[in-house]
Amino acid sequence: MFIDIHMHIASISDIGWSPDSEGPASPEQFIEMYDEVGIDRGVMLPLVIPECNVLTQSNEDILMIAEQYPDRFIPFCNIDPRLSVNSPDFDLGWVIEHYKGKGCRGIGEMTANLWWDDPRVTNLLDHAERCEMPLTFHVANREGNIYGLIDEFGLPRLEKQVADHPDLIFLAHSQSWWAFMSGDVGEDEWGGYPKGPVVEGGRVPELMSRYPNLYGDLSAGSGFNAVSRDPEFGYQFLDEFQDQLCFGTDVCRPANRNDVLIHLKNFLEDALANGHISQQVFDKVTHENAQRVLRLDD
Repeated sequence: MFIDIHMHIASISDIGWSPDSEGPASPEQFIEMYDEVGIDRGVMLPLVIPECNVLTQSNEDILMIAEQYPDRFIPFCNIDPRLSVNSPDFDLGWVIEHYKGKGCRGIGEMTANLWWDDPRVTNLLDHAERCEMPLTFHVANREGNIYGLIDEFGLPRLEKQVADHPDLIFLAHSQSWWAFMSGDVGEDEWGGYPKGPVVEGGRVPELMSRYPNLYGDLSAGSGFNAVSRDPEFGYQFLDEFQDQLCFGTDVCRPANRNDVLIHLKNFLEDALANGHISQQVFDKVTHENAQRVLRLDD
């Protein structure tokens, strides 16, 4: 079984991501793609937050898709830290509980271009932790002309929030997270896709070792690059952190099918077939961790 921990979908809009690009894939297009390559279910991350997209999507759109195709799609809600009155004191808990009661299994993708230690972000994390809702997030390496929660080189502000919220599951994503797989990443590289052998001492393994509530979302080119740039290290990483990694694609439009849909899946299947990872590791990364973290058996 494969559960895609990270995808973007829409049923009621065809506006593109940019003037010359496609819009988000429809449920029917996703089902066709998933059936073709063998992915069972996908976690829908609503495009609610203005950073990263031009589509104004509601959590309700996601819930309608989940109701129509309950065996294929898993809903998340997305809660902007600036919601309602843009205050660090606003009670986000009742909003989160509302969507949790509707069947949402987590929050995200968090793309707000705010600093990790912004009081409004802390307020969201506090409420997400109390509501027992995992958070998927995108890391940004600067403020402005980008999307994602902002940190400094080395991710100190992210680490503080993970340490301060031990009962919140953080699902880490983006190139500014996965670039820190290697210990030799430079300040001019951590917003990109570093290549070549991985050097011991990377912040990603360090932080995941230190904080069991910090998980790796392996979606997109950044997640695939992290485990495939140095395959031998990647196999060891998958084994060591087999309880903290989740398969994903980050497919958001039909054209992505040729970019990211099968790369990681093929890598994991080849690793299993050639004895580089065990069946246990494969099962945990491809679906069992997602089932556990999202409480899909509840």
